[in-house]
Parts: sequence; structure tokens; C-alpha cells
Amino acid sequence: CHILLLSSCTSDPYVKFKLEGKTFYKSKVVYKNLNPKWSESFSFPLQDWEQVVDVRVYDKDRTSDEFMGSSTIVIKNLELDKTSEMVLILEDPSSLEDDMGVIVIDTCLTFRDGGQNQKGDQPQDKDQTQGSAEATNMSQLWSGVFSITLLEGQDMPEYGQGDVYVRYRLGEQKYKSKRLRSANPRWREKFDFNKYENWLEPLNVEVFVKRGRKSEESWGMFEVDLSKLPVNTQQLYTQALDPGKGRLILLATFNPCSEVSISDINKPPLEQPDERDQILEKYSLKNSHKGVREVGFLQVKVFNATDLTSTDLNGKSDPFCVLELGNSRLQTHTIYKTLSPEWNKVFTFPVKDIHDVLELKVFDEDGDKAPDFLGRVAIPLLSVQNGQQVTRGLKNENLRGPAKGTISLVMEVHYNPVRAGIKTFKPKEEKFMEDNRKFSKKVLAQNIYRVRKITLAVLHTLQYIKSCFQWESRQRSIIAFLTFMVMVWTWELFMMPIFLLLLIGWNYFQVTPGRVSSNQDLTNMNMTDDEEEDEKESGKKGLMEKIHMVQEIIITVQNILDEIACIGERVKNTFNWSVPFLSCLACLVLFVATAALYYIPLRYIIFIWGINKFTKKLRNPYAIDNNEILDFIKRVPSDVQKVRVQFSIQTGNSLKISALFALTEFPSVVEIYPLALFDY
Repeated sequence: CHILLLSSCTSDPYVKFKLEGKTFYKSKVVYKNLNPKWSESFSFPLQDWEQVVDVRVYDKDRTSDEFMGSSTIVIKNLELDKTSEMVLILEDPSSLEDDMGVIVIDTCLTFRDGGQNQKGDQPQDKDQTQGSAEATNMSQLWSGVFSITLLEGQDMPEYGQGDVYVRYRLGEQKYKSKRLRSANPRWREKFDFNKYENWLEPLNVEVFVKRGRKSEESWGMFEVDLSKLPVNTQQLYTQALDPGKGRLILLATFNPCSEVSISDINKPPLEQPDERDQILEKYSLKNSHKGVREVGFLQVKVFNATDLTSTDLNGKSDPFCVLELGNSRLQTHTIYKTLSPEWNKVFTFPVKDIHDVLELKVFDEDGDKAPDFLGRVAIPLLSVQNGQQVTRGLKNENLRGPAKGTISLVMEVHYNPVRAGIKTFKPKEEKFMEDNRKFSKKVLAQNIYRVRKITLAVLHTLQYIKSCFQWESRQRSIIAFLTFMVMVWTWELFMMPIFLLLLIGWNYFQVTPGRVSSNQDLTNMNMTDDEEEDEKESGKKGLMEKIHMVQEIIITVQNILDEIACIGERVKNTFNWSVPFLSCLACLVLFVATAALYYIPLRYIIFIWGINKFTKKLRNPYAIDNNEILDFIKRVPSDVQKVRVQFSIQTGNSLKISALFALTEFPSVVEIYPLALFDY
């Protein structure tokens, strides 16, 4: 179908088809087009001949979608087994415009099977739900991944410019690059876009320059046709921008992906013997050298949810569940008028990074409005126990407090540890573009406290060393002196990774389940109503108007403090076995480093390292610069991230609860108050 819209401005239209007030099909969004063409097709079972299909057109918007007109299809006016073109005139009684445009569709009414040959025959409600689910499933599956590497800009204006950055959009997938201030910026960033079924849109690329807080200028926009991109082959694109604004260089690659599916609970992929053996063979250790990008796959069986929050006037809800793994997203169909929906669906995701976290979010469908949030859970892939049914309590939006209801599921994760280890030292996938982070007094105070805690730990260590020199404890000073003499006399470089290896091993034996799980109550106690009130205050004016001039600086300080705190906490969590996979990987790397430094002279290692660094760009001109150590550290969760992981495991008639929580002890509001940068 396609639409002819008569309007003076551009729109991002999409179409909803409704039956008895319920949406059974939603088209994709066509961006910046008043004459969109979809070329989509779908089928849907009907109950009787008296039904009327409501066709509604909307303009996609970041906050709330705008209604652009509607029309109807009267089923009894259609002819059997005849495809006919219909021109539906869009109407909107509340609009001042006389002509809202038209929508053109092809319709064909037919019987599902030969047994239905009378108008009185009516399909069952179950068939209607299945048809809606099938239409939903097909629109969200993807068959491959487009990898776009932003290389550099050339000959851009040098004087009077601000920070240059690039925005991408492929359908509803959006990315934004980092901002650089240079006439020849070199980004070397990679972004992945999923190729969905019935995909027809080009990649939209736009270059912006930002000057100051609100001044922003576009230097050019262009489209990249990815439909003819060869499989597993890099292709270079050089695109000129607006006159005098230089040009942009991109690198694109298409990688097919076949392990994405949505199926019924009685037909899971892993329970088909031939398919299971084929998939497991693909990720076996002997095939580690094949397809290094494909780390593994995840299968999730979503059974049901119970005791959800009521959002409708009738005391019920219309819940559906969304599953997110990195930037990959799948969702169930909607179950109407219930607080205990049974979806019984199986979802399969390809795993790009074994350190990703699976998030399940439950929403209530609210017609044409944005869905209402009901609850969510977050499950790290490395914590999944294969094949075990679990029932998890839902949490609120920030995962810091409980929400009403539970969800039951079974998960299986199969991955190649060699590929997962290699991926750990590669740059982490960027998240889709989100709204800019806003200033929060609470976040600023917490970040200051986190940095202060790490600083105090360093100062305490320095004070301990200083006390050894000052002989405050004779026994301690004698031991320290003898240790210093022995270490200096016998020191070799290979002893450094051995020392770190012993430190990680020592902490392994110090970790106990009680110590890890004893902090949840403390964390929940500190995440009180005061924090919720502070979050509500962030939306009010008053104080924000007074600090408007310094807000950008404070946000920058807030983010820097967060980065510093995260690095310190992640280094600490590497040694205390917060994530056993990462600690084991660190042990392996330290062991290899120990052996290399022991058998190979240092000068040879430095020589090899220098040759690799100097020749890296010669061997691969489009290589992305990265720091393997920093990429590894980014996989380790900080204390704040550890707080957000909670799960419970149902076994028989008993409930065993285990968790991974932060060791952070947040002080009271009174203790945080003096840390603020200003009086508030």
C-alpha cells in the first residue's frame, strides 16, 4: 500500500490496522516522506462478515505520535477471491484541513480452507490471536548485520568550527558518533545495524557541527544504498558534503545471520536433534577458528507472567514482553485483558558478546499511546543456568526496587570460549542513540562519593606503606624491610604478572557467598524515596534555571567522575572474582605473560611490540585503534552495575535466591550533602 498525503511539511508516517479496537498489524515507518510506499503484505483471520477494519495513519515522533487521519474497510463490501485496489480517503474531524490525503491498498478476501464456504462460518479467537502473533513476528526478525565503520572526514573547515559528529539512521535504528574538533577528524568507530525482513530503506547519514550549548549546524546529508552490498566484503564509500564542508569516508560490510527466530513453545530450535547438533557443532572448540565474529547464541523460552499491575479501568492489562540483548530486540504478541498472560514463545538471539545482559521488559499496550511500563528483569548471560526454569520478580525501571508481578522462563546459552575471550579484548558495541543525559544532583553526589571512596583506599594504602618506614609497628616494619631487600635483589620483570596472578588467586579463596549476598538489603535501604523525589525534582525548574550557565560544565564533571569511578571499581572487581569468566581470562593472560617474560628477553618483546604498532596501519589502513586492556576492563561491571543484577531460581517446592550485588555502602543524605559543589 502507499499513501498520498497533502501537507506542507515533512512527516514520518506509518499505518495501523485495527479490528474491534485492537491493533493486529503495524507497518514500518517511512521517514521524511509525504508520499510513502510500503510494499508490505499480511493476512489476518476474520470472525464474521460484519466486521470493519479501522485503518489509521500516524506521524512518528520522539515523544508522542501524531494522528494523521483514518479510514475504514467494510468486509461485507469485498468480493470473494478477487484482488481489488481500494483508495481510502483519510479523515480527521478535529483537523482544520479539508484534504488529509488518501491511502491506496490492495485487498483480497478468501476462505482459509475449503470447509469454510458460508458467511456464517467464524474462525476461533485462538486463530485470530495466532494470526496477529505471526504478523508481529515476521516484522521484527533480521537476516543479517550491516557493519558501518566511520573512518574520517577530509578537508573540513578549520577555523570557526565546533565539534563535528555524524548521525546514522536505518529505519528506527539510530547511532551518533563521538564529537571531534578537527579539520580532518579521525573517528575509527564501528556501528552495527540489523537488516530486517522487507527492508527497503537506505542508510541515512548526516554530518553536524555543534557550537556551544544549543547552536548546531548540518554540513550535509546523504543516503547509502546497502541493498547491493556484497556478503562478507568491505566496501569503501567516499561522499562529498555541502560545498566547502569537505567529505566523509565510510566502510560498510554485510554479514548474514541465520540464528534469529520466534517459535511456539512446542517447537523450540534446540529440541530438534539435527538442528541442535548442527548449532552446537558450530560453536565447539575445534571450530574456534571459523567465524570469529559469532560468539554463540541464546535461546529464551518465555512462558508466562503472573500478578501484574492493573492499568485499565476494568482492573486488567494488555501485557506484552520485550526482550533486548545489546541492540537486538524481539517481543511477544499482546495478550488482552489479563494480569497473568501466557505467551509460550521461544526466542533465539545470536550472541555478539558473552558479557551482554539480557533484559526482559513487560509493557501494557495502550492503544495509540506509548505503552505503560509494568516491570523488567536483567540477566547477565554468564549467570544463565542452561535448561533450568526460573521465576523472577519484576523490578522497576531503574532496577533498584521491586515492581508487582513475576515472569517465568527457561534460558540456554551456548558459546565458544575462545571466540568469547578474543571478543573481550575488542571494542564493545555502542548502544543505539539515546536521549542526552540530564543533570542530577543525586547522581553527581554518588559519583563524588565513589571517587572519594577509591581515593581513600589509595591514601590508606600509601599511609600503610608510610607507616612501615616510620616503624609504627616494629614487627610489620621488619617484615616489610626484609621483603623489600629480597624483592629488590631477586627482582625480574616476569614476577609482576606472577604477583598479580597470586593476588587474584588469593581473592578467589576469600570470596564467600555470604559476603557477596549480604549487601542487597543495605543497597535497597539506601535507594529510598529520597532518590525518587530527587528524580522528580530534576524535571522541575527553579534550581535548574539558576545553574543554567554552569549546567554543561557540571554534566561534564559528573560524567568524568563516573568514568573514573567505573575504572577503579572494574579493576577491583577483576581481582575479587565478581565475574568468574573475566577473572579466569585474566589469570590465563597473566600466565601467558609470565611465561613470555620468563623465556623471551624483554628487549625482544618490546621489539616485536614496536614492529606491530608501526606496521599496523600499513597492514590494515582501516584498522580501528583500540586498547586491549581498556576493552577488557569495560567488560567488568562496576559496583553500580552489579547492584542492578538480581535473580531467583525456582527448584521444586522451595525457592533458592542467589544474587550478585555491589559491595558499595552508600552513606546517608546528610553525609552526601557536604560533597556537593554548591548549596542546594
